[in-house]
Amino acid sequence: MPDSPANADPSPARWDVNAEAVAVRIRWFGLVVGYLYANAVTLADPFPLNVLLGLGFVFTVLDTYHSWHGRVFLGGSPLIVSSLEALFIGLLCYLDGGPESPFRHYSILSVLCAAIRYSPLVTGWTCAVNCVGYAVLYASVPTYGAGVTTLLFTLIVLVWVAWAAVALVRLLRRVGDELAAVNAGLEERIAERTRQLQESQAQVLHQEKMAAFGLLAAGIAHEVGNPLTAVSTIVQMLERRDLDDHTRERLGLVTAQLTRIQTTLRELVTFSRPASDSRGRVALRGIVDEALGIAKYYKGVKNREVRSDVPADLPPLDGVRDQLVQVFFNLVLNAIDATGKGGRVLIAAAHDAGKLVVTVSDDGHGIDPAHRERLFRPYFTTKKHGTGLGLFVTRKLVDAHGGTVECDSRPGEGTTFRLVFPAAEEWSAGNEVPETPRTPTAAWTPPGVATPGY
Repeated sequence: MPDSPANADPSPARWDVNAEAVAVRIRWFGLVVGYLYANAVTLADPFPLNVLLGLGFVFTVLDTYHSWHGRVFLGGSPLIVSSLEALFIGLLCYLDGGPESPFRHYSILSVLCAAIRYSPLVTGWTCAVNCVGYAVLYASVPTYGAGVTTLLFTLIVLVWVAWAAVALVRLLRRVGDELAAVNAGLEERIAERTRQLQESQAQVLHQEKMAAFGLLAAGIAHEVGNPLTAVSTIVQMLERRDLDDHTRERLGLVTAQLTRIQTTLRELVTFSRPASDSRGRVALRGIVDEALGIAKYYKGVKNREVRSDVPADLPPLDGVRDQLVQVFFNLVLNAIDATGKGGRVLIAAAHDAGKLVVTVSDDGHGIDPAHRERLFRPYFTTKKHGTGLGLFVTRKLVDAHGGTVECDSRPGEGTTFRLVFPAAEEWSAGNEVPETPRTPTAAWTPPGVATPGY
């Protein structure tokens, strides 16, 4: 029946568990008191009473066993159980002397158990069959002299107990539901605050790592720049002398390699300098080119094909240049890590209905569907030496620029990150993008290396 807990959800609520415990205790209490009364107080023959109470003991043991497992014994047939209980109580009263037997109070316990376990309809049926059973007992044993007052009072008490028990159980269940709802809301708020705290900690950790990397990069650039300047000076002095063509050619190669090292140092210092948070109008192509210029020093790039298909005439973005560079830098590094030797990474962009749509695609191993939900969470990573902050920071930066980032991946076929940014207003196709100059920051520049202009 639908009123039975046996047909309810297999994992009962806290109220159901506690209610079951109360119902089982009520049965055991009545059983123990009945045994004591039958063997120590009543003047009737205790043997038939003990036999009947033994049947009640078996039923209570089975009921207890099922209750421990979150079920109700014969829970699918509560009306039959109520009828059997009424018959059981009537027989006890009959064997004990009639309607005035203390066993008649078992009817109250039966009604209480029905109110706790079942619906008001079942409780009403339990009350009715007990009233009928007691009336039949009264009519069948007239010689014992039970007065009409006893009959009426017993019936009135049973009806009153049924009404009060139903009302009380309804109140307790409503309070329990309200407390459960409040508790669920508190748990959601705690989970949300915990998530926000973890994200804040992740951002602080990321900033600290970037600051440490900046100090390290500046120190390396300084230590390498000084001897590099000395070597460059010596090469320039040698080039002023009268040299043969072979020697001059070799010195030219040395100069070219020195320039290459200086360029690398300049890019390293530029990337590691304190990030600017000033907003301005920036070109998407310039952002992608800068990110690829930094990523080209990452391990494994030489064995991959990394291409950019970003038109120069796309509308600009309103945002923080350094943050946008970091977005594409993180995505490119992830794409490189996801591909093997000979893999391909492609950055493409297009203008669609006032939006800039950028995709970063690779043909790598893809992402396990089980990891998709946690992909942008802080500290989640599948890499052996990963920190789990790259995609988390990427999403935060994209959100800060009013954009969205989505991931489409198929295991074994590759991954595509799709970013959508709002394009800057007051732009017409074919115009060059007027970029806001980068805010100058204090950064060490190797001697002889010009500071890049933006």
